[in-house]
Amino acid sequence: MKLSLPVLTAAVTLASLLAVPSFHAAAAEPKPVVESLRHADIKADVNEGDIYKYEKDREPIPREYVQQPPLIPHTIANYNITKEFNKCMDCHSWTRYKETGATKVSLTHFKDRDGKELSNISPRRYFCTQCHVPQTNARPLVGNTFKRAQGLN
Repeated sequence: MKLSLPVLTAAVTLASLLAVPSFHAAAAEPKPVVESLRHADIKADVNEGDIYKYEKDREPIPREYVQQPPLIPHTIANYNITKEFNKCMDCHSWTRYKETGATKVSLTHFKDRDGKELSNISPRRYFCTQCHVPQTNARPLVGNTFKRAQGLN
């Protein structure tokens, strides 16, 4: 197939026009600045544990929505949870909750993923801080219009 010189020239010109602007546009545009919600450099190492004050021990904190894991109403600084030891169970186990005045671990924590009851806490529920968090004086990072579940009012 033989192309005429005008058609070949037009094709080369069009190809160069399509390729060159995208290269120049990418090089000319400034890189976007990524800012964290805390207005800190996102690469900065921030030790979250030191910037918030935990609330003092108190009565259980009311839940805001159905199926919400209870909040921890005390500090958990220096609480150790490893596969060999769980500091939370010193107070919240079924054998100790009465003497410590703590809330006992829920029966749901003694079931495996198939609903079979276990004699000890399920490995899926053993690491408490996967779901339960301590209450702090932290302000919300973003505004929201969340309203408490009506059934909990």
